[in-house]
Amino acid sequence: MLVCSGHLDLVLSRTEEADRANGGRCRDNELTRKQGAHVSAGYEPIETSSVDELRDLQLKRLRWSLDHAYRNVDHYRRAFDAAGVSPSDVSSLDDLASFPFLMKDDLRAEYPFGMFAVPRSEVVRIHASSGTTGKPTVVGYTADDVATWAELVARSMYAAGVRSGDIVHNAYGYGLFTGGLGAHYGAEALGCTVVPMSGGQTEKQVNLINDFEPRVIMVTPSYCLNLIDEMERLGMDPASCSLEIGMFGAEPWTDGLRAEIERRLGIDAVDLYGLSEVMGPGVASECVETKDGPTIWEDHFYPEIIDPETGEVLPDGEQGELVFTSLTKQAFPVVRYRTRDITRLLPGTARTMRRMERISGRTDDMLIIRGVNVFPSQIEAEVMKVDGLSPHFVLEISRTHNMLGLTIKVEPEPGASTDGLAAELIHKVKGNVGINAQVVVADIGGVPRSQGKAIRVIRT
Repeated sequence: MLVCSGHLDLVLSRTEEADRANGGRCRDNELTRKQGAHVSAGYEPIETSSVDELRDLQLKRLRWSLDHAYRNVDHYRRAFDAAGVSPSDVSSLDDLASFPFLMKDDLRAEYPFGMFAVPRSEVVRIHASSGTTGKPTVVGYTADDVATWAELVARSMYAAGVRSGDIVHNAYGYGLFTGGLGAHYGAEALGCTVVPMSGGQTEKQVNLINDFEPRVIMVTPSYCLNLIDEMERLGMDPASCSLEIGMFGAEPWTDGLRAEIERRLGIDAVDLYGLSEVMGPGVASECVETKDGPTIWEDHFYPEIIDPETGEVLPDGEQGELVFTSLTKQAFPVVRYRTRDITRLLPGTARTMRRMERISGRTDDMLIIRGVNVFPSQIEAEVMKVDGLSPHFVLEISRTHNMLGLTIKVEPEPGASTDGLAAELIHKVKGNVGINAQVVVADIGGVPRSQGKAIRVIRT
């Protein structure tokens, strides 16, 4: 798999012997079904190499990536020169901390193609953000970038327990959003059969799952809940369907919601992480044998955690904002991109590479309610603790005399008594989150259903 051009050889493939044995793809289908025993071998040798080998590779690739960005992107040349740093200064991974951050506003300022590091004619794919908060951020891929992306999604799927020959129901949105096509190409690279369903048409999705019997679903967790509800509405037992693995991403979700999905659908629910500016899905993924936070594919993306206020790099284990530097991207290299995602870096377990704790929120999603910082995921965690409440909720934010107020609108589970539910949730949110909130227990169907990414906050 050729991931980079120029003087630096960044080819990192499985051994020729393994490729010959597996036809160029890992084809082990020996995974015990329905939450059985799990595998630990990686898709590629680098996943279980020594830490020293990994760090040596990272430093080699980092030097290339910084030089590639500096030579070919005006923004980086200006930013590096203004900060008084040069790619030639880098003698260790720690030296990256002296380089300036890349912000989303920087990407918007270079709209549409100003951040490309190759001629536009070499860009074979363009994706973009929705642009709901300003100009969209535009990202590009060379043919090698697309191939690398597909291999990393395939690696992520393999880590989740997916194998060649599996049928994959892909309910991520297709189009400029990276989720649908990213998952699609990765599944094909692994040797799977892809059902390119995209989002929406919920009843049709359920019928196709029933008819095609996929083993794997790739979808946002909020829309998966919608599918489960639809199965039950149609008189199906969701846990009896063919699905065994779900790869969930594109929005924050909690361990409580994981447990709910696994219980109702009878699957292993695995966290898949990515963002368009860095690549798309497949930047990191949980391993099914541990399910203890996504493993970051550090041979392609170097992570840092910073204090979001000061920009200071924090030690592993401390919570802060996640920052990524790409190590192999050709068309759209990113140097110290501030993701706004709040997490912490943890030691590797199933793989050599470090894990990231489940995203607790985003700095731009944070609400300040009477002086207390609140993330929607914190409210979700408390909702999931109340027996009788469903995971369907929305936060309604109002302003009175320059103070924000919070109303949690949530649905009961079918057949549950609503007596005392609101009071219990108010108590839990006060005790564990530290804010006073109003709670409205709506009728079933009273909270809007996700057709892709969930909308958790409504400002009234």
